[in-house]
Amino acid sequence: MALVIPSQFNLASYFLDRPAEEHPDRIAIAGEPRAVRYGELSELANRAGNVLLGLGYGPGTRVLIVLPDSLEFIASFFGAAKIGSIAVPVNPMTRATDYAYYLADSGAQVAIAHALALGEFLHAAENSELRQVIVVGSAEKTPSGSGHLRWEDVVLNASGDLSAYASAATDSAFFLYTSGSGGRPKAAIHQHKDMLVTSQSFAQGVLGLREDDRTFSVSKLFFAYGLGNGMYFPFSVGATTILNPERPRAEKVLEMVIQHRPTVFFSVPTFYASLLRAVAHGAAADFSSVRLAVSAGEWLPPEIFSQFKKRFGLEILDGIGSTEMLHMFLSSRPGDVRPGSCGVEVPNYEARIVDESGIQLPWGEVGSLWVRGQSAFSGYWNKPELTERTKRQDWVVTGDQFFQDPEGYFHYFGRTDDMMKVAGMWVSPGEVENALLGHPGVAEAAVVAATGADGLTRPKAFVVLQGGVVGGREREQEIYEFVRARLVSYKCPQEIEFVGELPKTATGKIQRYRLRGPAGQGSD
Repeated sequence: MALVIPSQFNLASYFLDRPAEEHPDRIAIAGEPRAVRYGELSELANRAGNVLLGLGYGPGTRVLIVLPDSLEFIASFFGAAKIGSIAVPVNPMTRATDYAYYLADSGAQVAIAHALALGEFLHAAENSELRQVIVVGSAEKTPSGSGHLRWEDVVLNASGDLSAYASAATDSAFFLYTSGSGGRPKAAIHQHKDMLVTSQSFAQGVLGLREDDRTFSVSKLFFAYGLGNGMYFPFSVGATTILNPERPRAEKVLEMVIQHRPTVFFSVPTFYASLLRAVAHGAAADFSSVRLAVSAGEWLPPEIFSQFKKRFGLEILDGIGSTEMLHMFLSSRPGDVRPGSCGVEVPNYEARIVDESGIQLPWGEVGSLWVRGQSAFSGYWNKPELTERTKRQDWVVTGDQFFQDPEGYFHYFGRTDDMMKVAGMWVSPGEVENALLGHPGVAEAAVVAATGADGLTRPKAFVVLQGGVVGGREREQEIYEFVRARLVSYKCPQEIEFVGELPKTATGKIQRYRLRGPAGQGSD
């Protein structure tokens, strides 16, 4: 599919105004708490944009969005983009220290925040450049005399007519913060055209998304993966999105799948594992409406792929994308899935595997994955040196280790900073974790490098057992023997620590740097 990118392009006009004009009464948002039609959503985005303009915030202003997946999130995002401001969505369920970082880093002058986040958010905002907060939600939770504006008072009473700012396709439109799986999040700057590129290349070019689809994304809208899945992908074809404003829980997601019957389901490997555990413990499940199940965020272990296919008859399409590239650049194809592989390049993207000097490696050799495509970020906000290290002309250095088989399929080998050298040989945490997940008693696993008293590096496993079972020495030995029968000795974990849960980002990625201990705390 050849890309056609006009020189003047405003993403709000394309992804919201266009479907609203073509079919205003079609359902744009199905789900919690109510269904919303395209015409209504477009009008609310116009109202939000008019409020921001009336307060003096126009082109270039960073607008922090601290909202759960909701009608208000989508209206705020498109309202900001439509007037040329820069939308900056962040986690609405985090802590004051994180909000302080986002505010200081982005330099946002106005925020649209949910009342439930105010306790943490306002404490963080005290010493920031923030001038105005628009509060969504219960009036009882808005501090009296605070000077903050209520969404219900200002947005719902604003004009529903708004002309789009004449944005160039290459104008900055939004920031997306990286997940923080390797340290402090970074704000990747994306342009108006980037959503058009990913929609045409992946949503339509790979998934074949159509107007009668109903998408449901476990990953949230403030995350690059979720923003496509749950907002602009379905809107690109006039389809319907199903939103869940709550923190993802397996039982709740399974209930929503039964209730709203999505046709395309997006999740991450750790949550697919959570769904399987919930079903194993008696939760009701029905994926008969789903024609495509998609995974990204981390490598999908073949064990999870096999268990999900056996239970639901669905082959999960594994792929890889990044905040820097906005969405997927490698993906399996419907009808052509190879467990353990991330597939091949998405249309309009090019990937290569290189050595430390940037020289392309032959098939079968492990190296650093570089990728290029027209949705690549323009840089990290206020981090020119890091931008220079990550962007090599039009190539983006992903930080992932991969190899390519003779048939052209890409295989994930681990994050560069997660790889470990044991007995002079490289070990991928993912390979060891997949072996651990094959044990029927293991629910989740993470493997990191640990240095013994002798100064040598060996794999260490952190394991969550099924059903909250407490592990002991006998269970540790049982799991060790199980893995030893499947892997060569140097890859087997020399220590297994049983934990109640693994540290994860809000998007479900395992934070291995936290498991590595204090030495890993500052990694980025």
